[in-house]
Parts: sequence; structure tokens; C-alpha cells
Amino acid sequence: MEELGQISAEEAAVHPQRNVLYRALGQGEVLEPDIFTAPFPQSGYLLLCSDGLWSVLGDSTIFKLVTTAKDLQSGCQSLVDAANEAGGPDNISVIVVQLKT
Repeated sequence: MEELGQISAEEAAVHPQRNVLYRALGQGEVLEPDIFTAPFPQSGYLLLCSDGLWSVLGDSTIFKLVTTAKDLQSGCQSLVDAANEAGGPDNISVIVVQLKT
């Protein structure tokens, strides 16, 4: 709904259906994946995570924990710990990739 311009990012963050899956692997029917290409910055981080993380931690907290960590593994662990401390109502999965020039 946010991508379609129907609601704002702030509304999306608290929308009652913010974690509803529209498609999933292994649910019976053959899934036709969306495939697209997007440019990555020359340096920075790529975060892949479940809603157990992004639904309880804000962007600025996530950014701070990743960029101040001594290494990627401790950064991931800090993110999981912070999400659990914030109430962690769901499973928490995190992958952080550092892109270097």
C-alpha cells in the first residue's frame, strides 16, 4: 500500500496488516518470483531481515547498531538482542552484508 502511494511510511509502520504475506514459497501453487535489478552503492551495508527485527526497531537504531559494531557478526547479534529487549514478538532473522569498494 505504501509503494502504491495509498498510505505513508508512518502509517505503514503501524498498519494492522503490515506483516501479511501475499505470496510465500511452499504454499501449494507454483510461485512466479518477481525479479528486478537495482544498483548497489560502492560501499555500505545491505540488511536482510524478518519483521521480527524491523517491526520493533526503528531505522536509526538499526543503522547505529550495524555501523558501530566491531564486526558483522556482533552487529547481527546486537540487532537480535535489541529486538528481543524491545519485546521481540516474532522470530528474528538477520543477515548483514558489507559492501566495500
